[in-house]
Amino acid sequence: MPTYSPSAKDITRDWYVVDAEGETLGRLATRVATVLRGKHKPTFTPHLDLGDHVIVINADKIVLTGAKAEQKLYHSHSGFPGGIRSVPFAAMLDKQPTEVVEKAIKGMLPKNKLGRAMGLKLKVYAGADHPHAAQQPKPFPTHV
Repeated sequence: MPTYSPSAKDITRDWYVVDAEGETLGRLATRVATVLRGKHKPTFTPHLDLGDHVIVINADKIVLTGAKAEQKLYHSHSGFPGGIRSVPFAAMLDKQPTEVVEKAIKGMLPKNKLGRAMGLKLKVYAGADHPHAAQQPKPFPTHV
């Protein structure tokens, strides 16, 4: 009996909305990365992008546990000697709340072309409004 491998016509993509208000950053990121990757589907195949689209709202109301809110730093480097920049979590959450959530989720996706394609299906918004109402997104599944 041959192994089943889904083709392009077998792939169906749903849209899900996740409310990040009061959610822990890491726990939310793992659930969203699972859906973006398609691991919640019975037809999951590691070398194909079977994941769904995910809209994350209220990214500015995400929380961290323990002392991580004061200790966590986001690093970037210009490529020049001594060009490292570090931004604390609180400052990053004030200035770019969507970046905090995106970095956490995209860090859990594969680091190749497939992972970058999966990352394009992620939409993060700081407030409760989003422009994707036409896609009729569903509430996020609780079993993921």
